[in-house]
Amino acid sequence: MSTALAALERSLPTQFVQRGAVMMDVPILQPSDPYLDTAGEALRRRIFLTKGEDGRGLCLRPDFTIPVCLAHIAQGAGLPRRYAYCGTIFRQSGDGPSEYPQAGIEDLGDADRAAADGRTIADALGVLADCGIDLTIVETTVGDQALFEQFLSSLGLPSGWQRRLIRTFGHDTLLRQALESLATGGSRASIDSLSPELYELALARDLAKLSDNIRDRMEEGGLPLHRGRTPAEIAGRLIEKVAVAETRLDRTVLERLRAFLSIDCPLDRSVDALEMLCRESGTDLGHSLDAFKARGEALARAGVDLAVLRYRAAFGRALDYYTGMVFEVSAKGQDGPLVGGGRYDRLVSYLGARETIPAVGFALWPGRMASIASGVRA
Repeated sequence: MSTALAALERSLPTQFVQRGAVMMDVPILQPSDPYLDTAGEALRRRIFLTKGEDGRGLCLRPDFTIPVCLAHIAQGAGLPRRYAYCGTIFRQSGDGPSEYPQAGIEDLGDADRAAADGRTIADALGVLADCGIDLTIVETTVGDQALFEQFLSSLGLPSGWQRRLIRTFGHDTLLRQALESLATGGSRASIDSLSPELYELALARDLAKLSDNIRDRMEEGGLPLHRGRTPAEIAGRLIEKVAVAETRLDRTVLERLRAFLSIDCPLDRSVDALEMLCRESGTDLGHSLDAFKARGEALARAGVDLAVLRYRAAFGRALDYYTGMVFEVSAKGQDGPLVGGGRYDRLVSYLGARETIPAVGFALWPGRMASIASGVRA
């Protein structure tokens, strides 16, 4: 470990506590199901998996967000509460290290989402500055998962296409491919092997007859009906698959979607850009835009200059559990961000909390930070 990195890791806990966070230590060995279900393909394929003596799926800790949330639930601590961490994570890598340090803050239970979002970005930038990093050499990019989902909903796309586009958010290549499929009907290859009878029933959205047909085929083939997906579940997926394959967007709708995704501007000009798009396209972003405005106001109150942050409507992060604001701080010459984070309001209840708990946080990459702070480019 370099001297700069060791010094950085020693200083981070103090900085976190000064920002109102409680340091938390969580086990290296974690249940794997929460990651496999919520983390997203980019992280899932890098997890070190194993099994316990009881057959439970386990993994080496690939990040801290899920373990911190699980520990909070187990402790039954009051809310709101801020947790901080600093330790090693483990991710498979073809040509680099498989374990490296990660640190950060998870902010749970603050009902004022705009204030919590603003505090999260402000704290992330504040920690970087306190670690000796010149903020004039970094770029902060902000996106909004909720705003993207609301815009999709306003276009009236089939639910299957909405889900597909949401899954590609944060993956520029996949999103571009999905848009091309929408423009050309290029996803028909996915149903080429479907029998004409099943295709016609799925196209007519006749769930009852399609379920019966699938049940008959399963029985004829000797397939068990009580293992895996039911005939009704398979029928529902087929109906959605055919609807997606048969959808070709009207040019006007496609242009609106592309216009939204092309918004890329300083954050202090983003509201004007979004409102202009709404006026020109007749789109109503409703509460999502109100929340977006409130977040900007909270950031300004926290002392963040909105003009130096960048809003990119197509920007997302490759973790499936995000629900709202997402952001990254990067520096030229670095392979990967110095900081990344966002809002994940559904995750804690999915992990077992009895109520929905608002949650937002950020993760720091001390190794990258140390190379910047010491003037060495990684």
